[in-house]
Amino acid sequence: MHATVTAISVLNSVVFVALAVLGAQHWRRRRDRVGVWIGLASLTLGIIVTLGRLVPAHPHGLVEVAGQRVNVELLVLFPYFLYRFATEFAPPTARLQRVVATLTVGLTAWTFSPMHFPASGEHRSPVFVAYLLAFLAHWTLLSIVVTVRLWRAGRHQPSVAANRMRMLSFAAAAITVAIIGVAFAHADSAAAVVTQALGSVAGVAFLLGLQPPAIVRAYWRLPENARLQEAITGLLTLATTRAEVAQRVLAPSAQLVGARGAALYGPDGDAIASYGDTHGEHTVRATQPGLTLVAWTSPYAPFFGEEEVRLLETIAAMTAIALDRVRLFEQEHETRLALERSNEVMTNFVSLAAHELRTPVTTVHGFVQTLRHLGDRLADEQKEELRVALEQQTARMASLVEQLLDLSRLDADAVDVRPQEIDLASRLADVVAVAAGARAAEVKLDVPKPVRASVDPAILDHIVTNLVTNALRYGQAPVRVTAVQEGSGIRLAVEDSGPGVAREIEETLFERFTRAGVSRDRVAGTGLGLAIARAYARAHHGDLRYERGEPTGARFVVDLPTA
Repeated sequence: MHATVTAISVLNSVVFVALAVLGAQHWRRRRDRVGVWIGLASLTLGIIVTLGRLVPAHPHGLVEVAGQRVNVELLVLFPYFLYRFATEFAPPTARLQRVVATLTVGLTAWTFSPMHFPASGEHRSPVFVAYLLAFLAHWTLLSIVVTVRLWRAGRHQPSVAANRMRMLSFAAAAITVAIIGVAFAHADSAAAVVTQALGSVAGVAFLLGLQPPAIVRAYWRLPENARLQEAITGLLTLATTRAEVAQRVLAPSAQLVGARGAALYGPDGDAIASYGDTHGEHTVRATQPGLTLVAWTSPYAPFFGEEEVRLLETIAAMTAIALDRVRLFEQEHETRLALERSNEVMTNFVSLAAHELRTPVTTVHGFVQTLRHLGDRLADEQKEELRVALEQQTARMASLVEQLLDLSRLDADAVDVRPQEIDLASRLADVVAVAAGARAAEVKLDVPKPVRASVDPAILDHIVTNLVTNALRYGQAPVRVTAVQEGSGIRLAVEDSGPGVAREIEETLFERFTRAGVSRDRVAGTGLGLAIARAYARAHHGDLRYERGEPTGARFVVDLPTA
């Protein structure tokens, strides 16, 4: 039995010395309060085991007795260091802090008092028994706090962090049971073997919690790795929009570090997308050029999930690549759409021009051929009729060409909007006079009060000219032109007194070459005026709509925002 206890004791020495080395490495590498406390706890445990083998069971002399007292004091401090490590993430209540501090200070003072520490098998005085009970109560209280806090906190952590926290939680409980067993078990007994073995198990658990080997981490991380690989595959092969990129990356990122939520931010700090609960003070960030990935975690994540945090940076880098790919895809898509639109505009323009110019060109060509072959035989009156007809047809062609050019510029978004401050009543009076010509008296202008508006005068002229011309051509006099200022824009209305627009063409009224059935036969026109007027209004970030007049007539309302 003695050989077994000795062998396990040597094994414990190796395990706890290794733990002390790891604790010192943590202390040196992290340089923060969490690293300091776990480093002190590990180093203390290693020194306890080493010093315990050097100090004899029956110390004599000042040096040996001092070594014994120092070793006991380290046993007092170890659970306190472990307690401070566990409570560094989430501070305990003030009452618990006072109880722990009082117990630790009291036990420290009691340890270095003149009290005699009996060796194994010696009589234990009542004072020493009381000290032993206080010592065990101190250990039990602190180990319970550490065990419960770490175990509960590990429930919502990723696999590696959760297992590390549970290992430390189990180790704290196991080392407490081992210490209690040493206090009451007789040397070389079966109980001593069990307590020594439990100490070894606790030491291994401390090692796994503090620095698990790579192969153990890889095994623990299998669930997260599967989700991560799926997310990266979808990120680089399936996501074609910023929303899809965010959807595929945020949930796995949050799960990887045990976060409640995650969010992506652009280069200007603008939120691209978010997932889950994005409130709280504990966050981890992964920053790449033009992108920041933020995860709202528990305070335990940066310590227990440090490798996961580094993986988060990898995800952020992959996300930045995916977003850049999406940006290039969107640019290519927009360029392709622009080219298709330009090609469609050009095709439509050619088609419209060929369609609408065919009649006047054919007519002019026929008149010219008539004059060429029969000019000598025609009377002067007939020649005059041909001349008037030629003027009308050429004027029609000139008007049609001008309208087609307007449409081509509007389709190509080649209209510059240059607002100027104008006197609205004066400008409208000039436009109406030119548009109505000899029929100016049939148009009534109504601007209730002086209005100065900042609009593009050329666009205003185009819109009002088309609407007034349309009203005089298809409607009946009088025609009323009204203008008022509303909010940050102006509202114009052109209303005639005719029968109004036929119901069957109201929905297609603003489409090109749309004309009422009766007017198509009795009134010359191209059916482009309203399409051009609405296009100019929208180029000015406004709109043009149709309303039925009261009681009859057609009413066209233009809303134009001012600069």
